[in-house]
Amino acid sequence: MSEFQNEYTWGKAVASNSTEKFQENFDKAIDKVRDELGKKYPIIINGQEIYYDDCFTVRSPSDTGIIVAEFPKTSIHDTENAISSAKNSFEKWSNTTYQKRVEIFRNCADVFSKQKFFLSALMTFENGKNRLEAMGDIDESIDFMRFYALQLEKNQGFCKQTTHPNPHEKTQTIMKPFGVWGIIAPFNFPSAIAIGMTTAALITGNTVVLKPASDAPLSSFQFAKIIYSEIPNGAINFVTGSGGTVGKTIIESKDVDGMAFTGSYEVGMKGFREFTKETAKPFISEMGGKNPVIVTKNADLDKATDGVMNAAFGFAGQKCSACSRVYIQNEIADKFIEKLVEKTKKIKVGMPWEKDVFLGPIINSNSKSKFENASDLAKKDGHILTGGSVIKTDLLENGYFVEPTIVEKLPEEHKLMKEELFLPFLCIQRYDNFDDAVKLANKSEYGLTAGIFSEDKKQLDDFFSKIHSGVVYANRSASATTAALVSSQPFVGWKHSGTTGKGAGGENYLQQFMHTQTQTRCD
Repeated sequence: MSEFQNEYTWGKAVASNSTEKFQENFDKAIDKVRDELGKKYPIIINGQEIYYDDCFTVRSPSDTGIIVAEFPKTSIHDTENAISSAKNSFEKWSNTTYQKRVEIFRNCADVFSKQKFFLSALMTFENGKNRLEAMGDIDESIDFMRFYALQLEKNQGFCKQTTHPNPHEKTQTIMKPFGVWGIIAPFNFPSAIAIGMTTAALITGNTVVLKPASDAPLSSFQFAKIIYSEIPNGAINFVTGSGGTVGKTIIESKDVDGMAFTGSYEVGMKGFREFTKETAKPFISEMGGKNPVIVTKNADLDKATDGVMNAAFGFAGQKCSACSRVYIQNEIADKFIEKLVEKTKKIKVGMPWEKDVFLGPIINSNSKSKFENASDLAKKDGHILTGGSVIKTDLLENGYFVEPTIVEKLPEEHKLMKEELFLPFLCIQRYDNFDDAVKLANKSEYGLTAGIFSEDKKQLDDFFSKIHSGVVYANRSASATTAALVSSQPFVGWKHSGTTGKGAGGENYLQQFMHTQTQTRCD
């Protein structure tokens, strides 16, 4: 049994001094992707690719004149057909040996690994991630497939012999799949989250209806087109279109046995209530965050400002793990703010497929309006230290580009301190006492990620002991709250951030997609 290793493409390039080769490979992939832009794509139902005349257009958020792809507006009828196909294929797929399922997903991971520069380059056009963020997304997809394959193998398909005091009774437990799973995926990790949730459902023997975000359906299609021909017809169905039509049909169907969802708390809880209103069924949901970082007077300010900046403004803050609140001890607040603002003003904003660009666009016009409203509120009720404006330069005028924004002097109960914005928008607060900072950090309905910067070991111990978040970091300059690695850092939300307390990319995740049967044979 092979040990798991993260794909970790950029990290390995840095370690081996081959970053220029990485950039060369990415440049070649960009050229290849340009030749693929604007194509029409199908949905996949029961092993058949189905094209529609009635399509929606996926445009690049960097330049809305660039058509990335066209996808079908799947009808209610075809969504129901997808669910029926998944139901009909369940017996055949669930009876496939776990060893065969492991082999299929390892092979798919290998295909993704060979195509990773192309797939990453595609994503830079599709949702505006920069080169390193896009490669990280694809790496995570590969990691999910390999890690879940290893978990299934290590646990021998989750079949375990048990002991019984009566020698005439032979007992065991075996975990079995539920049936049909609906998978509703977000735009921000259009490959990793979609593939992670779908792989977990499929590799454990369930069948799937996958609905990607309409802003970014192409990345998960790349997975669906590889995997659907390797498994029974109907084991995976790929449907695109609006949440109000496709997503609603999946959630309301009595033939869907489980749901995996990533998105906002409001949408997640509405789906949860609808899906479980008549019976108890599994609903695995990750639902965002309002993630704090505490900076103490004992912090290394270079590390702290790098970590906060990367966590707040990486992928324009469009991560459920993004840092959006910082609590700084008064003694070092002015120095910290000065350094952070200086570094933030140097962020390179531009087309995300270009080398050295850190900040690309936000995803769409709704996000742009939300940014403008947040900036207006910040100007009215606080003090903007940098940013706060939409970028309208000639080169960027056709995309959704905004300035990374830092605001202070907001009341602690202000909505910008409470609500998840999903924008490059950071709120700073000052504090006197460390214990008060921890209490302020915990004063949120969310509990996804959190960070601290301090060289005081007792403060670090107290932070880890008292913080109410699922994924926590200390002194992490690469990113104070984001960029969890599969296996190393299972990604789990507490409170309003998640429904199950079992993290994606962790050893307990797969078991959520199965239920246990206890078997007894008597002599």
